[in-house]
Amino acid sequence: MSSKIDQKDINNAAWAACDTFRGVVDPAQYKDYILVMLFLKYISDVWQDHYEEYQKQYGNDDVRIRRKLERERFVLPEVRLTEKNEKTGEETVLDEFPATYYSLYERRSAANIGELINIVLDHIEESNKSKLEGVFRNIDFNSEANLGKTKDRNRRLKQLLEDFHKPQLNMKPSLVSEDVIGNTYIYLIERFASDSGKKAGEFFTPLKVTELVAKLAGPKPGDRICDPACGSGGLLIQAAQEVARVAGSAQEKRNFALFGHESNGSTWALCRMNMFLHSFDSARVEWCDTLNSPLLVENDRLMKFNCVVANPPFSLDKWGAENAESDPYNRFWRGTPPASKGDWAFISHMVETALEKQGRVAVVVPHGVLFRGAAEGRIRQKMIEENLLDAVIGLPGNLFPTTNIPVAILVFDRSREKGGVREDCKNVFFVDASREFVSGKNMNTLSEAHIDKIMETYTARAEEEKYAHVAEFAEIKENDFNLNIPRYVDTFEEEEEIDIDAVQVEIDDLEKELAAVRVRMAEKLKEIQR
Repeated sequence: MSSKIDQKDINNAAWAACDTFRGVVDPAQYKDYILVMLFLKYISDVWQDHYEEYQKQYGNDDVRIRRKLERERFVLPEVRLTEKNEKTGEETVLDEFPATYYSLYERRSAANIGELINIVLDHIEESNKSKLEGVFRNIDFNSEANLGKTKDRNRRLKQLLEDFHKPQLNMKPSLVSEDVIGNTYIYLIERFASDSGKKAGEFFTPLKVTELVAKLAGPKPGDRICDPACGSGGLLIQAAQEVARVAGSAQEKRNFALFGHESNGSTWALCRMNMFLHSFDSARVEWCDTLNSPLLVENDRLMKFNCVVANPPFSLDKWGAENAESDPYNRFWRGTPPASKGDWAFISHMVETALEKQGRVAVVVPHGVLFRGAAEGRIRQKMIEENLLDAVIGLPGNLFPTTNIPVAILVFDRSREKGGVREDCKNVFFVDASREFVSGKNMNTLSEAHIDKIMETYTARAEEEKYAHVAEFAEIKENDFNLNIPRYVDTFEEEEEIDIDAVQVEIDDLEKELAAVRVRMAEKLKEIQR
């Protein structure tokens, strides 16, 4: 009997598979091939594991086994390759095999292996349309442009199939838990982002940042949770895990609904697979432009959510300001953000999709959002006057693969608006956590202790010198609704006074020592010259 596979082993084996493409294919592209192959291997292992279970029950009764397998989360159909005789019209069966990773592994030396992988993925998508429609449309294993000419492409794909055949990558449910597979997927995405710089980092928010955002949003059992710029889905998964953390029973741990928008087709596909690998099959993730054509709509109105979380693209240029005035959902009634900076457009969307008098929003933003004037300043002022803004949390710089600038998290709480349960709360809580981080070679990170401190301070909502401040409305108004954190949290450290006389004495002593050393050196040189 095979032993359980360790998380670290499966992570390392999956990352090692990337060597097949590293240095040849751009990381922003080859991540798709690796993650799709991981997904194919996972569903194939689950299928095989269950096939073996049913075989123990029904022996060689293939009809009964197939009937059982048709009820699986993912159905892996038979592939039948035929060739038609143009003269007679008769078809000859060239090959027949189940649409699994293992069938491809057996055919890894085939001259058309790239085409065979595409065929298998097409068959799987077609047989699981309600779940997988469109998920593989952006990936082509037979692409000369991405994977090279036939000989090189075949060699790489053969190596990739062999890399995934390692014992550490056996993902049968009897050997690994769903958590392990989901964790491996997130591990790979994180590595792609941190190792590949800006381009590959666009689809990923660092794990500790997602954890903090989810905690600040405070999702609970029964909530509908949305990320309107969900990338590969890390924030949604972290929010789901936060529900499980605060839930009182096993039933409550799964009592939530996940929703998302993602505009990049390739990243949308990654997110869908990420949801499936974490067993969030019912998650509804739409491929669309959130600001111009949102698809999470009910009865011609935007869907409303208990929790809205996001790390939207910073200061997005050409976000669609020209369409804002005619927005059918009236999201920008407080004002139209500048065409070159879409930060407040995303915030406006998120606040409007949070449930009135109860919904919560947590969003990662660049610091410019806190103090820029003109249209942005007017929108910011209106939201503060409406008593929607609950907290401003300043974070360290260099936390993201996409930028080294420090960022902030804004927390909006609609239970503070008129008629809500926190209507009497009229202040904004500021936390400056920018100086507390774990320094890294390429990126800084937050530790559990840092997150715990932020959350304990936020929950207590108490003043803490050089770290936290409760700003009343009058104070913010006096600052012209500028939310720049140093205006509210004074982190200035006075430099220690220097005793000039003592320093001069120290300099004199050092000069005497230096003169004595020079005399000894001169004497030694004379001895050497003799």
